[in-house]
Amino acid sequence: MRRVRVIPILLFSEGGLYKTVQFTKPTYIGDPINAVKIFNEKEVDELLLLDIEASRKNRRPDFKRIAEIAGEAFMPMGYGGGVMTIEDIKQIIFAGFEKVVLGTSAIEQSDLIRKGAALVGSQSIVVSIDYKANLFGKLRVYVRGGQDSTGLDPVSYARKMEDQGAGELILHSIERDGRYTGYDTILIEQVAQAVDVPIVACGGASALADFSLAIQAGASAVAAGSIFVYRGKTKGILPNYPSQDELRTELFTKLQG
Repeated sequence: MRRVRVIPILLFSEGGLYKTVQFTKPTYIGDPINAVKIFNEKEVDELLLLDIEASRKNRRPDFKRIAEIAGEAFMPMGYGGGVMTIEDIKQIIFAGFEKVVLGTSAIEQSDLIRKGAALVGSQSIVVSIDYKANLFGKLRVYVRGGQDSTGLDPVSYARKMEDQGAGELILHSIERDGRYTGYDTILIEQVAQAVDVPIVACGGASALADFSLAIQAGASAVAAGSIFVYRGKTKGILPNYPSQDELRTELFTKLQG
């Protein structure tokens, strides 16, 4: 049975951590370094740090701050938000991140993916496909924090990103973000059948069972935010992560069966 990565997503802005619902209504939840230290103790597979305001405000990454955060991590980390140039990619890798996540720039600068893959390897270049239904009910890819539609459907866009050199794709449902409604397994399956690179499912996870469903649909890894930072019905802020025994039971045992 292949190793399944389970990845907490930390949403970052102005030095702090936030949680959103459908990419809106950001709620402050704490300090990123404290969260990273807790996840170190939980033996997390991987972390993603995403700046939720950088692309909207046309702002470059805060390299000093993200280097401080990466310096505390004992697990691989990816960073996304405001990455606009090949020099940005270099600095992010130099800061201690293993992966660079491209969103808005992936479509606005068509050669950045290919140049980045040539520089640091395609395995380190990840494209986030943020999508939702438009007014006509058609799924479309959105950029700038979910504000602007590209007019492209997620499946064809995924193929395009793979062709340009992306080594991994994050399939992020804007409508399910923070809603605890489960992953979009239908689209996960469609994209998995269309591309050969790994897919990270994101948006909507409510329980460990959702992880298994996403993997069964074709995802190579699962990512989530709310269930890893909130606890209980009152949504108390407490970074948490399943034990290795829980993951083994839910992912490995069930998927093998």
